[in-house]
Amino acid sequence: MNGVSNGLLSGDEIRTLEGLDDWRSMYNAIEARFRTRNFATGLEFVNRIGEAAEAADHHPDISLSYTCVSIALTSHDVGGKTQRDVDLARQVSVIAADLGVAADPHTVQRLELGLDTWARDEVKPFWQAVLAMTDSAPDELTDSAGDNPTIWFQDAAPDTEQRWHMDLRVPPEIARERIDAAVAAGGTIVSIDEAPSFTVLADPQGNKICICTHVGRSH
Repeated sequence: MNGVSNGLLSGDEIRTLEGLDDWRSMYNAIEARFRTRNFATGLEFVNRIGEAAEAADHHPDISLSYTCVSIALTSHDVGGKTQRDVDLARQVSVIAADLGVAADPHTVQRLELGLDTWARDEVKPFWQAVLAMTDSAPDELTDSAGDNPTIWFQDAAPDTEQRWHMDLRVPPEIARERIDAAVAAGGTIVSIDEAPSFTVLADPQGNKICICTHVGRSH
């Protein structure tokens, strides 16, 4: 276990562990995407993951499409990533290898929406109601079904020009590639002060997005 306890694990800690080449840290979960080539293989893959999950009494969120299976592992009881997730992730990778299913870790990403506000408590109930989301933290709303991006509320001055912005969590090894592609497509780099944790970009009209990684974060 490389000295890591059974408590919450950060992305930086998970990155040092063996047997997790298929997986990437995304906020409170570790996630993987596997290219299954066809639906039948994907279904067999999911069924075998289900057997392993039942045996471990630890259950992932799984999305099955025609040629792809996406998996997210988190320990809901403690609100983050633990050794239980690491252990099951390793089992899933073994199952994938046995089926000849290849991981595609560079396509793993997670989008969140940030709302800049000087009065969070004033606007948060509106967005919770209109989007039917769950009040999961003082500065956060989540979709209990997992279909829509998390929304979080960031303190800002009343004269902030742009209120909504996007945060895109990507694997650290592709962050630079994604930033360079955005700049080549007409964007600009607004700030690298917190890189590689996050880099602020803007489109040609000034609309912002943060390219984020797990590096230096607690989750």
